[in-house]
Amino acid sequence: MSTDERIQILLIEDEEFDVRRVRNTLRPFDHQIEIRDVVSNGDSAIELLEQHHEHYDVVIMDLQIAGGTMGEALIRAIKRIEPSRQIIVITKMTVNITDFDFANRILQAGAFWYCTKYPSDIEDYIYQPTDFILSIFNAYQRKRLESEKSRSEKKLLRNVEGMLSRTKILGVSEQIQKIRAQIKQLAMTDATVLISGPSGTGKELVAINIHYESKRKLENFVTINCGSIPDELIESELFGYEKGAFTGANANKRGLFEQANHGTIFLDEVAELPLVAQVKLLRVIQDGEIEKIGRTREKVKVDVRILAATNKVLQQEIAAGRFREDLFYRLHVVPLYAPPLKERPEDILVLWEHFMRQMSIDMIRPTPTTEETAFDVLKRYDWPGNVREIKNVVQRLLLREENIITPEIIKEVLSLHPTSHQYTDSNAVFFQDSENVPSLREMEGIFRKKYFTFVRKHSSSDAEAARKLGLAPPNFHRMCKELGLKS
Repeated sequence: MSTDERIQILLIEDEEFDVRRVRNTLRPFDHQIEIRDVVSNGDSAIELLEQHHEHYDVVIMDLQIAGGTMGEALIRAIKRIEPSRQIIVITKMTVNITDFDFANRILQAGAFWYCTKYPSDIEDYIYQPTDFILSIFNAYQRKRLESEKSRSEKKLLRNVEGMLSRTKILGVSEQIQKIRAQIKQLAMTDATVLISGPSGTGKELVAINIHYESKRKLENFVTINCGSIPDELIESELFGYEKGAFTGANANKRGLFEQANHGTIFLDEVAELPLVAQVKLLRVIQDGEIEKIGRTREKVKVDVRILAATNKVLQQEIAAGRFREDLFYRLHVVPLYAPPLKERPEDILVLWEHFMRQMSIDMIRPTPTTEETAFDVLKRYDWPGNVREIKNVVQRLLLREENIITPEIIKEVLSLHPTSHQYTDSNAVFFQDSENVPSLREMEGIFRKKYFTFVRKHSSSDAEAARKLGLAPPNFHRMCKELGLKS
């Protein structure tokens, strides 16, 4: 503690003789310890603490005081007001230091330390004054640590609440209401969940909500895109390695499972895992242990909840020999289906209006008005890219800086105009302003972004898109990031 700090004490004692003995014991330390207030009964102490709880660091109390709340009931009442406040008990009852049942009861009630008031031959000071003084300093340090821990946890909880508000599962359909109810149920367990559904339906959003609603919410949530890691690196990325395990292994590396210890790991595009990695994953799920590359000692134990997602039908992948059947049954403990928008058309307008408001704020521009007849066009469209496509279309419209969104504009952006399709296709590149000709580098960037968007839209996964483009998955994801596309 700093030199200008003084530990603030509330003394609960009904005998003036004993108040004097406590003051005498503390007097040599009055530059560090101050008895701020003295009360003679438990009810007065509770009232004082409720009104001015921030005034006191440590409570020193007699266990047996006249009238009102006393003993273990008083200890519990004080801890309810402020759990981090520490309590030191002084009482004649502790003369018999072998009374372990008594000691256990008051410590279980919430006391930090206890001591006897005095043997009969000590009148001026508390018995064993050195221990008494040390207990006050230790109680103060404990109070500071617990207060800091409480503040940190509250800050983390506010961050969790902020994350949940930003990642709400939006919609009014029966399917979405069912998913919200499932998330609440699954958050109360540690069960493995397999989330299936087409691309762009919000499977990662579901996983995020399960984690941040669960008891693991203050621990790490680690996302792994199984299709973005090259086959030769997947084992070291997931499970880590020991120094010297191979050429270039100059230090120990913690794998993603170790990083997620006590938290949640989300295996996105789990069907893209190579078979060798599937075997290792199966062992982790079965035994709760990981085998790091190059480790000759015992395996590393991990406590990780596993959530997995796929846009493929895993039974078909099993039949084709690309996915292990035993791993499927380990992951398929609780199945959860994220339906495409065409199965829940009533959610389209909710999502549309949400993204319009959100992205208008982000782009610092007024929210355009969408005509009612334009909503009819939106509801009739199939949305093959699902929620992701709605978000992209909204962004495209806001870049046009239209004040009113008409059916014609919607059809143009969605490429639904048969007569002008070749000119209004969103994948086309236009040359309209001869006065402001973009540079070659700018045009290359525009083309690449449209090209990548087109290929991703017509691929079942990012791994498939990377294969179509002839790129290694890490290079594909790096280029998507450079182009401002969500990977």
